[in-house]
Amino acid sequence: MIGTRRIGEDDWREWRAMRLAALAADPDAFGSTLAEWTGPNDLEARWRARLASSPLSVLLDVDGRTAGMVAAYRPDGPVEVVSLWVHPEFRGLGVGEAALAEVVAFADGEDVLLSVRAANPHAIRLYERCGFVDEGVSPDDPRERRMRRPA
Repeated sequence: MIGTRRIGEDDWREWRAMRLAALAADPDAFGSTLAEWTGPNDLEARWRARLASSPLSVLLDVDGRTAGMVAAYRPDGPVEVVSLWVHPEFRGLGVGEAALAEVVAFADGEDVLLSVRAANPHAIRLYERCGFVDEGVSPDDPRERRMRRPA
């Protein structure tokens, strides 16, 4: 069974552990790098600020173990998915789908946007299964595709 936990600033240690694992295991999947979040940049205040700035941060659990993460923002427009990652040990179990369901519920009838590395076909297939449609090259990064899930 997949459990979801909406978290906040006080849960920064758990978020940090998953985010660092994500950046280490799949460095090409993210706009950030492990080096940007470790060493002198690995500060409690920074992790807390990261969580405080996101209106939705979720950790996902399978059998009592943290299996994935997702966050979402509401910039000037639709809700945007960021930091979605599923630990390799838990892929194929529906964790990604559960993460996106949390974001869609948070969007409350609004469109949901995301950018995904074009070289990440597994993630693209996940998003397509969850109703996202490819809109072309992301305006933020030519290596990414912009996808939208209409309301």
